Amino acid sequence: MKKNGQIEVDSQNIFPIIKKWLYSDKDIFLREIVSNACDAISKLAHLNLMGELDKEPDKARIDIRVNKDEKTLIVSDNGIGMTAAEVEDYITKIAFSGAADFIEKYKDKTDGDCGIIGHFGLGFYSVFMVSDKVEIETLSYQNNEKPVHWTSDGSYTYEIEDGQRTQAGTSIILHINDESAEFLDENKIRQMLNKYCQFMPYEIYLNSEGKDDEKPVNNTNPLWLKAPKDCTKQEYEDFYREIFTDFNAPLFWIHLNVDFPFRLKGILYFPKQSNRVEVMPGQVKLYNNQVYIADNIKEVIPEFLMLLKGVIDCPDLPLNVSRSFLQNDRDVQKISKHITKKVSDKLHSIFKQNREDFEKYWEDIAPFIKFGCIKEENFYDRVKDIILLKTINGQYETLQEFKDENNGKFFYVTDENLQSQYIDIFKDNNMNAAVLSHAIDAHFISFLEYKDNEFKFSRIDSSVDEALKSTDSEDESSYENLVQSFKTAIDDDKTTIEAQNLKSKNTPAIIIIPEFERRMKEMGSMYGDMFKNQPVSETLVINTANDIVKKIDTLNEEDKNIVCKYIYNLAKLNNKKLTAEEISEFTKRSTDILQLIFDK
Repeated sequence: MKKNGQIEVDSQNIFPIIKKWLYSDKDIFLREIVSNACDAISKLAHLNLMGELDKEPDKARIDIRVNKDEKTLIVSDNGIGMTAAEVEDYITKIAFSGAADFIEKYKDKTDGDCGIIGHFGLGFYSVFMVSDKVEIETLSYQNNEKPVHWTSDGSYTYEIEDGQRTQAGTSIILHINDESAEFLDENKIRQMLNKYCQFMPYEIYLNSEGKDDEKPVNNTNPLWLKAPKDCTKQEYEDFYREIFTDFNAPLFWIHLNVDFPFRLKGILYFPKQSNRVEVMPGQVKLYNNQVYIADNIKEVIPEFLMLLKGVIDCPDLPLNVSRSFLQNDRDVQKISKHITKKVSDKLHSIFKQNREDFEKYWEDIAPFIKFGCIKEENFYDRVKDIILLKTINGQYETLQEFKDENNGKFFYVTDENLQSQYIDIFKDNNMNAAVLSHAIDAHFISFLEYKDNEFKFSRIDSSVDEALKSTDSEDESSYENLVQSFKTAIDDDKTTIEAQNLKSKNTPAIIIIPEFERRMKEMGSMYGDMFKNQPVSETLVINTANDIVKKIDTLNEEDKNIVCKYIYNLAKLNNKKLTAEEISEFTKRSTDILQLIFDK
């Protein structure tokens, strides 16, 4: 037997669930009821624009009053108000949205959603997360309507009767429960208003212990609402400080202003990096019609853009019922791609119009760009032509410029102090290398090699080839005694020893570690995998062109042993940091060398 029916919802069962599980943070209740107050004012304003009002409404405002003695928190607006029937519909019927009802009713006379925030008809119930009892005092804008008073203790019952309000609008009176006493603290409320309501469209005033704020606690006209051409450099920097309390001026910014195919406004700032070693996270605040939603929502803000700071206001975002997270939607992907494109366009614009400025910014923006390339290959495709490499000569070159200058070879250094010996060899022979010292560079090098087979990076201490080896021919058979002297002195089977005629005469010896092995060990150390304890092949290359090395064979066995060990320690010192034990041995050996000199 076939039968059709209608699903019934038992408010006794669902209401406690809504109160407990709809919102992840209790303090969101303030955002919800202040947002409802903004909607009430917006509705009245649009009725006025349509000629539906008999008189001009008073200046819009929202008042918040905290009374510790009475344990109440009151949010009042001078908006549209409600009739008794509307209270029955909008308050007592779960998920019946007054905002949606208003938009539907006047859809032929209004443009879009009129800037109205609410959609699901559930936000009001968040007040019961912090309240033992909630009252509503409301009076409709319509003439001859009576004020209404509604009361509920959070159960499935309520009382409704004539109220006392004399001015159109609504007051929500929260009787804060003992577990939520923190919401009777003025500083706590001010902090919440600054977080959730900082840019709401109507002025909000806070009253505590009988003292009224003389100025609103919010900025009703945030800079992102202005056209970019009307904004000054000072305004952009002041707005940045207002939001992020960062007294370092941003490097530059991108002002987003889109009306089609979706509505999107915002400002993204490129902050000055305070740490040149780690990738410092940023903060991108997401708003919906000037109502704060959350920070760094990855569905809208690509992960790499979260290194920036800024605000994005998009009324077209498909939020879920708790207005905290996004629903999966193709439009969200379009918004994300558009933001990425605008960022790459801005970077190209700066590079082309003023490369000198771009180079000044590079050390700060390089981690962001490199991270973006690794995370999103389409971003790399957009910016690959403006990626710079800083050279050991202090100049900046694009990948292509560096490649052309160095015949396709990409030598690099990771620590200019530690690898200074190798850098000197390069400079003495008019050779160049890139400085890649940031934590992200190891990943970025691997990414570039994956993207383009023509990119092959080698650290300058990874091999002895034409970059370091002299072209002068010598009898290598004469090196055997020299190599044996070092083997005897060092007495370490793990270290390979060979003699080479290097281009620079100033360096007695260098240590070489193969590029692949070193990378695997470094990656293992980062991720804690099996390769982190894997030993690497270490080769001591003795420079036969060095004057000290040439005289080693003239020394007696004891002195030869001291000098060989000292040269080995010098080479290690220029390759990696010595252990405490090695430092102690190096100090003792330095004393021995001094003793040798004075004994002469």
